[in-house]
Amino acid sequence: MSKKSVGDFKFANKRVIVRVDFNVPMSKVNKGEISDDARIRAAIPTIKYLLKEGASVILMSHLGRPKGEYNSDFTLEPVALRLSELLDCDVRFLASKTVVDDDIRKACENLRPGEVVLLENTRYRAEEEKNGEVFAKELASLADIYVNDAFGTSHRAHASNVGISSLLPSCVGLLVEKEIEIMGKALENAEHPFVSILGGAKVSDKIGVIQNLIEKVDTILIGGGMAYTFLKAQGIEIGRSLLEEDKMELALELMKKAESQGVQLLLPVDVVIAKEIDANAQTDIVDIHHIPEDMEALDIGPKTREIFAEKIREAKTVVWNGPMGVFEVAPFAAGTNAIAEALAQTNCISIVGGGDSALAVEKAGLKDKITHVSTGGGASLEFLEGKKLPGIEAIEDK
Repeated sequence: MSKKSVGDFKFANKRVIVRVDFNVPMSKVNKGEISDDARIRAAIPTIKYLLKEGASVILMSHLGRPKGEYNSDFTLEPVALRLSELLDCDVRFLASKTVVDDDIRKACENLRPGEVVLLENTRYRAEEEKNGEVFAKELASLADIYVNDAFGTSHRAHASNVGISSLLPSCVGLLVEKEIEIMGKALENAEHPFVSILGGAKVSDKIGVIQNLIEKVDTILIGGGMAYTFLKAQGIEIGRSLLEEDKMELALELMKKAESQGVQLLLPVDVVIAKEIDANAQTDIVDIHHIPEDMEALDIGPKTREIFAEKIREAKTVVWNGPMGVFEVAPFAAGTNAIAEALAQTNCISIVGGGDSALAVEKAGLKDKITHVSTGGGASLEFLEGKKLPGIEAIEDK
């Protein structure tokens, strides 16, 4: 990896400010209760490494969308409590409506090696998302070294990742290093056959990914809502299924490009249909040429699941981004679950690109059977497109 990582620095007696991704889902029922702590757990290896190396650690993150002002609904205080439990040490929460003030500066100045503190939500400051210089300087004034361990926000140029990088010696943490190495290797030096599975609602979200992957993979499997734009473009009637009419031409172009590169692009051959997206909906399974005009296709069918699973079984590398159907609703989850199961049963290098696909793997209890589940939905998507991520680009080169 060409960027400096934590292994390139000495941390003894240094104050280290770490950008983590603690943007965790909170319970809608019980205020202040974290409903999934996976992102907190993902940051622990880097925190423990820094403590072992003799650093004091200042953590910063955003949570939700407080729109650049203080809002107690988005406080990171519950995260400090949960992190204290996970680390089995006291994580002091430094509450401040402005994130940094004189009291916070003093608290950070007095930190001793082995101590951990968490700053308040960086998005309480409007300058955060604008990569404001003043806020970046305030954050940088708290520490000696900056570490980016938040892959999930690295596709955004904010004060707490890009702005601060130019003001302090900088490196990536263990989590970001792992993301870059595993996903980078898959894209640049993959073992073949290389299969990409793409799903989700819209073709428009995945155009860049498809265009980039056509140059690299042997097979592309397309499911989810985006598949119906490809099918309709071929003259297949799709009933009330999701359609991006203005992307039909592009879908045909992508199919032609795949063909000219010798890349197999496979679409569903059968689908699960219903009149509405409802947990109690009456469903049926039909061949894609027989979707009734008053019905909507909401998941891939059993024949498609088997065809896709067979391709996964033959693969040496698989990258998956996007569910195969409306997997949050039980009658339309079987396709996505089948992909997760097929991936879990293979010995290939399997990479799941964050977001809904990661959630599906987690829900199915199969995360441990996957080589790598990315922590960043949007960031992993941009990485798969071949884009440079600003939060990583800003880090010092080796």
